[in-house]
Amino acid sequence: MNTRAGREFAAADGVTLVYDDSGPSGGLPPVVLVHGHPFNRSMWRPQAAALVAAGHRVITADLRGYGDSDVVPGRTLFLDFADDIAALLDHLGIGQAVVGGLSMGGQIAMEFHRSHPDRVAALVLADTSPVAETEDGKAFRNRLADRLLAEGMDGYAREVIDRMMAPYNVTALPDVAAQVLEMMRTTAPEGAAAALRGRAERADYRESLAGAVVPVLIVVGADDGYTPVADAQAMHGLIPDAELVVVEGAGHMPNLERPEAFNDALIGFLDSP
Repeated sequence: MNTRAGREFAAADGVTLVYDDSGPSGGLPPVVLVHGHPFNRSMWRPQAAALVAAGHRVITADLRGYGDSDVVPGRTLFLDFADDIAALLDHLGIGQAVVGGLSMGGQIAMEFHRSHPDRVAALVLADTSPVAETEDGKAFRNRLADRLLAEGMDGYAREVIDRMMAPYNVTALPDVAAQVLEMMRTTAPEGAAAALRGRAERADYRESLAGAVVPVLIVVGADDGYTPVADAQAMHGLIPDAELVVVEGAGHMPNLERPEAFNDALIGFLDSP
């Protein structure tokens, strides 16, 4: 296996991003996986290992403000995240990639598809929604940003762990729950708050998704409390020929709660004719 891990890349505005790049070069389009909030690229380790074993090149980066990348205060728009992905692909000499993401990462993947459609070979949208934020939702995101800046991440992490994962998995999968909590607790409040403020202003992606001309996989945990199966079904109805997979025994993070089922769906989609 050819592994290029933990590399640094300077975005156009000087922000340093840290990414992993593993697997063979050439052949199949690389797979770019975008983490959700408030996580980091380590959430994709089970998928990266499985994809590399199946012959795929996988790129995972910490978004600006998250993980090992530079902390960026203020407000980070989804277009900023999408442009970072495009710049990273340029840096790596990659024209097109399969772009996937979970939750906020899925919305960033949708923004990338909207703003850089020629760079997308296929889309993977997990436990996410294309709908723009409501006015109440905007107020909630901004209040939460204020709270994280004032209080830090620990209390928030403890409150939401049994929504990030299905409650029964918090008990049944203590190592996974510990990993999810650790990612949340170690996220910089300034970076998380900046992303929340940008997320409040996100576009509505339903029109661009309806016009998608690339293969699309939609994955959702059967017991997702944030973006339930009904939301995934509605998104599936927008996109001609999209594939929908419901992962049983999982909540909002099926890639960690049921990695084998998630990986089977992902690899099956990527390897389909």
